This record gives sequence, C-alpha cells and structure tokens, in this order.
Amino acid sequence: MIRTAVPAEAEDVVALHARARATYYPDGIPQDGTDWLASWRSAIERPDGHVLCVVEEGRIIGLASFRTPKDAPRDTVKLFQFHVDPDHWRSGVGTALHAACVEEWRADGKRTAVLDVHVDNRRAQGFYARQGWVPDPENPPAEGDHHLFLRFSVNGE
Repeated sequence: MIRTAVPAEAEDVVALHARARATYYPDGIPQDGTDWLASWRSAIERPDGHVLCVVEEGRIIGLASFRTPKDAPRDTVKLFQFHVDPDHWRSGVGTALHAACVEEWRADGKRTAVLDVHVDNRRAQGFYARQGWVPDPENPPAEGDHHLFLRFSVNGE
C-alpha cells in the first residue's frame, strides 16, 4: 500500500533512510550533524510538501519526499528523498512508488521534476534513468560536486 506518511512514523522513516543511504557510502554515512529525526518529522508535517511511503505488512519499505522549492517555478517539483529498503530492491517497490509520485505531480499541475543524486550511487542513477530521468541541462555538474542533477518531464513531453 502506498500512502502519506504520518508524524508518528518519523523514527521508522529515519531507520529506512539510514539503511538505504548506507549502501552507497562505503565508509559509513557522513556525520554532518544533521538531526534526521527532526528533518523527517518536519518533512512529514510540512503543509507545502509531501512524504509518500510504501507499507508492507505494517512496515515502511519505501519512501519519497517532494515539494516545490521556493526558488523554482510553480510547475516544478523537487524530489528530495527517495529510498527503498535494500531488502526490497528490484521487487517493483521503487517503480510503484515513483509512479505514485508522478500521479500526484500530474494532479498538482507539475510539468517538471528535478532531483540530485550522489555520484557514487550508481544503482539509483540506473533506476532514475529507467524511469525517464535525464541529466538536467540547466544544472551541469560542478567541478568537485558529489551530486548529479536530473530532470524528469512529468507529462512525458
């Protein structure tokens, strides 16, 4: 089942986030001082954002967080976080979650979606390419940056 996350699930969301991110940081997730529990609770509670989750047998196994950034056109949405439990990779969970995101974006009148993905996260890059995401021509990678910027046409244009 895919549904909106609720604040009481923030700890479960953080745990999934950590499991997924750990797979592309070979030396462990950098400790940058971010309070992930507060960040996810804020994302879930934001009136201008949305966090979708995939729930299977009462457990969150996928999640996506998105909203329109303040500095972006109104018809653009940014996918800030997209994670699937590593035990469920290649099972269709990510594809179903992505489709649910696109459905919401279309319903909200979005035309373009953007995201950034860590350069070492080749698995995610392949997933996004299969969904139709392409390098963002307006945001080429900067020298030394650890992220690639991708763009998606919500209406397939």
